Amino acid sequence: MNAPVQASDAQLSSIINGATVPVVVDFYADWCGPCKLMAPVLEDLARERADQLLVVKVNTDQNPVSPQHFGVRGIPTLVVFRGGQEVGRQVGFAPKAHLTQLIDRSAQ
Repeated sequence: MNAPVQASDAQLSSIINGATVPVVVDFYADWCGPCKLMAPVLEDLARERADQLLVVKVNTDQNPVSPQHFGVRGIPTLVVFRGGQEVGRQVGFAPKAHLTQLIDRSAQ
C-alpha cells in the first residue's frame, strides 16, 4: 500500500496478524495538533516503503477499544508490529528520520 489505511477496532487485529510486512499503527485523533503534524510524515513513509511497510491509522475517538488494548496513554502513539508482535513504540511527534530508525531497528 502506498498510502496509510484507516482501520477500525474490528479490523485492526486481523490486519496486524495477517500482514507479511511490518505494520506501523498510528493511534491519533482529528483534534490533536501533533497528530496532524505526523500525518504527512506517515504518508511519506507509506509511499516510500510501499512494498516493505504497511501504515495503519486508528482514530482513537471512533475506536476506543484498540488504544485501550494496546496501552495507548497519549496521542499520537505509533506502534510497530512484526509478525503480529509489538516491536517498537513512539509516543508523541517524531521527525521522519527518527521514525525511520525506529522502523529499521524493529525490522531486525
